[in-house]
Amino acid sequence: MKVLIVDDEPPARDRLCRLLDDIEEHEVVGEAGNGDDALEQAKNLQPDIVLLDIRMPGMDGIETAHHLNSVAAPPAVIFTSAYDEYAIDAFEANAVGYLLKPVRQFRLEQALDQAKKITHGTLNQIRKQSGIASQRKHICVQLRNEFKLIPVHQIYYFIADQKYVRIVHQKGRDLIDDSLKSLETEFKESFIRVHRKAVVAVDEIHSLRKNENGQTEILLRNVDHDSELVVSRRHLKKVRQRLRKG
Repeated sequence: MKVLIVDDEPPARDRLCRLLDDIEEHEVVGEAGNGDDALEQAKNLQPDIVLLDIRMPGMDGIETAHHLNSVAAPPAVIFTSAYDEYAIDAFEANAVGYLLKPVRQFRLEQALDQAKKITHGTLNQIRKQSGIASQRKHICVQLRNEFKLIPVHQIYYFIADQKYVRIVHQKGRDLIDDSLKSLETEFKESFIRVHRKAVVAVDEIHSLRKNENGQTEILLRNVDHDSELVVSRRHLKKVRQRLRKG
């Protein structure tokens, strides 16, 4: 089994390397000190397992795990953390692989045996229980064998597109397979549902206007008029209230 070690502290990476040297059928194929480097190495090395520190500067371990789950054949993720027993119990209840620092040999072997893919829902639950920021800073798009990270602050809106969700952002349009409902929940502080197929960045809404069919359309600040952005009667009151709040 190919293992990628991700931790911003070199001594922690060295310790895991030494422990893995004594475990048969597992090979350390790479090390990374941050989330961005981890995604790049995962793309190139295609590890079976990623030992992933939760708290790292920049992109934290949970967001990195979200993006690792976007690949066609995602690696198993085992978190390493210095959380107290309460947090660890919460992880275990959600069937999450974890290792409490300092990592012990027998716990590493157990976690390797039990490793599995972690769902996006489980990752969001971990965020809630661990006190880490409640939303991702990027959306990950898988293009063939490459990762494309789209900063959330550059996204204008999400809109359903058959069985996918289309992201319209500063640099273009991309498709992802996240559900619109999960995106609405995760980014509720800065986005708002305008009809059953669209969730829009509040700060990007310039104004509302009636079209010739009597529908309420949304005019965005940085996007040419898009007729697919209309506000349903069900959501109109909520949208107007949100815009008044600023």
